Amino acid sequence: MISTKGRYALRVMIDLAEADPDRFVPLKEIAERQDISKKYLEIIVHSLVEGNMIVGTSGKGGGYKLTRDPSEYTVGEILELMEKTLSCVACLADPEYDCPRKSQCRTLPLWEEYDHMIRSFFYGKKLTDLL
Repeated sequence: MISTKGRYALRVMIDLAEADPDRFVPLKEIAERQDISKKYLEIIVHSLVEGNMIVGTSGKGGGYKLTRDPSEYTVGEILELMEKTLSCVACLADPEYDCPRKSQCRTLPLWEEYDHMIRSFFYGKKLTDLL
């Protein structure tokens, strides 16, 4: 399941993609347009800045803007940054996880196929597809 954090991050990214690329957009404006609390958006934009998806500046004329052209972002990378994984089972979510039942797991192929479909879907969608 995609959390509100992931869904709201997409809304923030769409909002910034629709803005003038040379202008820093104040968080207050995004919060008002998206009807999301500014306090919650602060957490989301912090993660987006740490993930190098957006850049921020403070003071007069401060705010946030994209670090790349909107066509260069995939929905998958945005969601995966916020959710940490798109995988639905632990054995696929963490490459370091060594499941003792892996060699005899009859459901693993099902989860791998599902995981592949989800990743293909979200990574196949660009931010610009949502504009």
